[in-house]
Amino acid sequence: MEKVKVNETFEEAVKSLYPKAYNEEVRKWLISRYGAGQAEKIWRQVQESYLDYLADAPDYGGKRNGHASAIYGGLLIFALYSSLPDQPPVGELQGFVQNLFMKPFTKLGRIFNLNRAGDMWLINRIFRKSGDRDRKDIEKYPAGFVNVSEAYDKTHHAARYYFTQCPNAEFAKKHGLLHVLPLLCNSDFFGISEIHGQLIRCGTCGNSDRCDYLVTGNGNPIAQEYETVTDDGGFLVSRKKCE
Repeated sequence: MEKVKVNETFEEAVKSLYPKAYNEEVRKWLISRYGAGQAEKIWRQVQESYLDYLADAPDYGGKRNGHASAIYGGLLIFALYSSLPDQPPVGELQGFVQNLFMKPFTKLGRIFNLNRAGDMWLINRIFRKSGDRDRKDIEKYPAGFVNVSEAYDKTHHAARYYFTQCPNAEFAKKHGLLHVLPLLCNSDFFGISEIHGQLIRCGTCGNSDRCDYLVTGNGNPIAQEYETVTDDGGFLVSRKKCE
């Protein structure tokens, strides 16, 4: 369990678990939607919910986990949505969440383009290194990501890997938050698009037995063979186009 000390403040508990800017962005979003007065009340509830979630979460390794921002930032989104008084349609938060998490991809897209062979080679190397780190982490923190790397697809110039366990998905299932999980999963499609790529994903750990990644340039012929649709659970999924 990620231990929360007695009387530990929210700021102390989340320090270094995810970027500090996330908190300010959430507060700005709350103010824009609910007004300053109500936003502060909701923000206090978000903090209380987050601490409750953190206390009930398995030991993911804290800031030592290579995916700390994704895991603990995900808890922030769960706490945010569960604290909203009007419980709006989950999709109304998608733009906010994907912009919150995927800003690095937006910046990278100014110089990085997955339609270039060199950039595809580099992203595959990054994915493989991340997978190696995940496999080391899972030995210490069994509740984390279980990453399975696949060989680079030279035929299609595509990087492939998948997760058979996702801590965000497992937490969502345990706490009745599976309907909120698409906010996290769907953001991956946006992030890859920002670096001029296409994510081809047939399922996630929230609606399937694994979360698969096939990443290639958006101009690659294989990208044109698929369309992205929304399933009944709100998850974006890739489906082969009918001939």
